[in-house]
Parts: sequence; C-alpha cells; structure tokens
Amino acid sequence: MAQQSTIPAFCLEYWQNKAVEWGQATTLASQQDVCLHLQQLKDFLQQIFQKLQYMNTTVAIKTFPLVGQLLGRLCWNPCVVADEESQRTLLQCLWCLYSAEPQNAIELKANDWIQSLIRHLISDSETENNSFIQILGYTSEEYHSNVVKCMVSSLVTELRESCCNGIRMPKRFTPDRLHSLSVFCIPLVTCSEAAPLIEALLTCCESGSGEALSADFLKAVGTALLQKKIRLQETVIIGLWLRYLPSLENVTLHLIETVVSIPHFSPQEMESLINDSLLPKASARHPHIFMIVDTIFRNILLESDGNLLVQTLMQIFTRSFIQALLFGEAQDKPPLKAFFPHNPQPLLMALLKHPSDVPSQVWPQHLLCIVETLKVAVEDKDNGGSQRGLFENWFLLVHCGDWVDIAAQQLIASKAETSEALLWLLAFYHHPNNENQQRTKLLAVARKVCGHLKVLFSSTTLSLSHLQTSLDLAEANSEESGSKYLFNQLFLNFFLFSAGGQVIAKDAVHLMTHGNLLNGISAMLAGAEYRLNSYGLMDYKAHRTLKLLQEHLKFKA
Repeated sequence: MAQQSTIPAFCLEYWQNKAVEWGQATTLASQQDVCLHLQQLKDFLQQIFQKLQYMNTTVAIKTFPLVGQLLGRLCWNPCVVADEESQRTLLQCLWCLYSAEPQNAIELKANDWIQSLIRHLISDSETENNSFIQILGYTSEEYHSNVVKCMVSSLVTELRESCCNGIRMPKRFTPDRLHSLSVFCIPLVTCSEAAPLIEALLTCCESGSGEALSADFLKAVGTALLQKKIRLQETVIIGLWLRYLPSLENVTLHLIETVVSIPHFSPQEMESLINDSLLPKASARHPHIFMIVDTIFRNILLESDGNLLVQTLMQIFTRSFIQALLFGEAQDKPPLKAFFPHNPQPLLMALLKHPSDVPSQVWPQHLLCIVETLKVAVEDKDNGGSQRGLFENWFLLVHCGDWVDIAAQQLIASKAETSEALLWLLAFYHHPNNENQQRTKLLAVARKVCGHLKVLFSSTTLSLSHLQTSLDLAEANSEESGSKYLFNQLFLNFFLFSAGGQVIAKDAVHLMTHGNLLNGISAMLAGAEYRLNSYGLMDYKAHRTLKLLQEHLKFKA
C-alpha cells in the first residue's frame, strides 16, 4: 500500500483542473491545448492505472477522491478518446474501478456510473462534438464505431497476451479480474464491434478453482446467440456450450419448439434448421454435448407420447450428426461407443448405416440383421433382463427411424420372406415395453391388416370398399397413438406402391383427413417424398401417386 502515495495529490488536482478547463473540447483553443498536453496526460493515466489495479473500488476512491471525476470528464472529451492509447488506459482504469460483486453503496454507485460512461462511448447519438468529429473527417456514426473498435482491440490484445499462454497471469488477470471484466462487458454483448472481445473472453482458460467468467455474462452471450444478435466463430460457440450448459440446453429446446410449433416443415427445411443450429457438428466433436442433447430429445419424446415431429427431428439430427462424425477432422475423433455406450456394437453398426448407403436389394437382409439383434435384447428383458437395456436400444431405433420406414415399405411392397420379422420390428418400435401385452396384440392385428393389403396389392381396380376389412380392423385397434401410426405407415405405403393406388388417391386423402386414422398426413407425405428422392427409388408410379395425394391434400386444406 506504500506505493499508493507516490502520486502526489497536486498532480491529480492539476489534471482535474485541466479536464474542467477543456470541457468537451468544443473550441479550437481547447482542442489545441489537449493535443499539447496529451502525452503528459497519457503518462499520468498510466501511473493511475498501475495503482488502481491493486485496489478494490472502495479503497481506490478513498485513496484518490478525485479519480472518478477526472476519468468521467476525460471520457466525455473527444480529443482524448480519439487517441487509442489514451482510450485504452481510460478503459483499464474504469475496469479496475468496476466491482463484479459490489459490497456497498459506493461500489453500486460506481458501477452505475461506469456503465453510463460505457454507453456514452459506444453510442453514436451524441451531437455536441460534431464539429470536432468533422475535423477528424468522420461522421458521428463512424467516429463512435471506431471508438468501440479501438476499445475492443486494446482489451483483446491484453487478454490474448495474458490468458492461456502458459505463463503466470499478471495481477489484473486473476480469476477475479476476469470475472469483473466479463460483468463489465455484459452491456457490450449485442454490439457487433465487440464480438472479438466476447470471443477473447470465451477462449480464456477456466481457472483451477472453477469458472472465472460471470454466469450472467455467459447467459447474456447465449441469449444473444439464440436471438441472432451476435455472430461468433463455431469453436467459440461450442466452447460456450461446454463451459455453460444452460446455453446448450436452451439451443436444443429452442430447436425442438421451433419444429413443433411449425408442423409444415419439410425434411429438407428441418435438416437446414438443424445444421444451422450447429448441434450436430458440436455433438460429433464432443460426446458430452451429444449426451446432453440426446437426453433432452428423449425426455421431450416421452413427454409428448412419441410426437411424430419430435421423432422426425431426432432422425434428421442423427443423420446430420453421423455425417459430421464421418467427414469431420480425423484427429482425435471419438469412437461410436463414446456416444452410444449402452448399445450392442452389431446393432449400432447396422442401424447407423443409412439406407441410401445400402443397395435396395440388400435391405431385407439388413433389416433381418437389425431385428435379430434387437430381439436378443428384448427377449432378455422379457425374461427378467434390464429395462434400461431395452429402452437404450429402442431410443437408438428411434434415432435411426429411417429403417422403420423402410421396413413398412418392404412389408407392403415386397414379397420377401421376412414379413414376420418386419412386423415385429414395427410393433416393437411403437410398443417397446409390451406392457399388458400391447405389442403382442398389435402384432396380431397388424399381421391381419398386412395380409389383407397384400392380397389387394396387385389389383388395378381398387375402391375404398375393397379396403373395408383392413380399415375396420385398424380403426378398432387405434386407441393409442403408436398403434395409429403403425397403421398409417401400412396404408400410406399401400397407396404409394400398389397397382391401384393412383385410382383411389382422392378417396385416400378423404380417409386420411376425416377418418382420424392417418393423423399428421402432411408430415408423413413429406417423409415419403424425402425417401423416394434420397434412397434412389426410381418408382415413377409411386412419385405420381404421391403428387396426387399432395395435390388433393392442398385442396382439402
């Protein structure tokens, strides 16, 4: 503390009197006098800064009673602020006086005062100094933009020189000072010119004792990103999610809410939305992020009773995640088991292989492999095995629901000898737990419906009356959403791929929109269109039938 007396009081009084004399440098004489004394002023401000960085706010104000008035007047002097070095030292002094956690009325008042000075420095609404700004050759907006850029540049340089460089941090960059600076920067979060400073703070290493940055600062950055009020580098955003999990949770929930609130998203639009969120890429780099996102998906899926849009979102997210994992940087790439630790490796490899990567003629054998591996886990549960293991495998199947759609298509459109296995897969997908024998009962009804549809599959003179037996069976057993959706899949694939599907397209839409049997038909048709276009299915008749169904659906709307 002895060092604090090395700045004589008369020096502080001298510069305080000078600042009063200069005012806001609105006259040519005052501007010239500022320029004449600027170097001496910078030297003095540097001395002040060297002392302030070792004090808390209360001690600093008691030691240098005039320091607040001096700094405040200088911040309003455009001649002083226009000089980069002067501006940097002024900001450093203000930063030292700012209290991240104010302990008394003095520190609270100082914080309010400093925030008002910062707002003044970054605002371009002031007009008092236009004459000086014009002399510099700037518009008011350009001048204040440059002030902010200089301020940000100065702080970024110091942060990068002092943080995460393997050397001992200077006193002012202790965790407490970083915390204080992050609080100090909260008003700047949505200022585009401040983005480099926000990034520099977020890339500072966490201290050994925990998070150095203010939780309010991290929350403000997360909110600004969510509202698209700030743009940061991908690595910085992912770093934010890793050090502040609420921001990751908010992004995931926002994505789900957006999709569910706008049910007419096409799979392509949904995929674009998911990729723009950065979640697949972040998940592929960090299993920890994947686990958190996946847990949120699971909870929402269970709470929504298997909402079709949530299922579709999970499937498209998984598709994008696998792409990011396959084509990401090879260095330190986590193994699949790090993301899916509770699933058998054969099932994992079979389900995560996308249908478009498997020749269509091999689909039946591939599906049979999936069913056989799943049955082992399910039969283990039915015989007293792990409930968790069963649901872990079911969640994986939901993630890879493209194969369930392929199974429904194969069941109706092919003559493969795997029908019983495919029926079991569909029934398990919609009733994994088999509580009260629901899966067993559904399997028996689906077997009958499928049998009726297969008999009619080749008929070219269809009418809805021919489907009455199947419709009655399905309607009588569609009390639960899972059962409904299974029958939805069977009927839609029948309409698309059967010989007479086009003939009854209009009646089919009537059934879908009024029969309460094919709920969410718009999303189902969009999914079917995606499969036809993405899996190399050159079935022109199915494409034509799909277009007819979509056109009739538009008229119904």
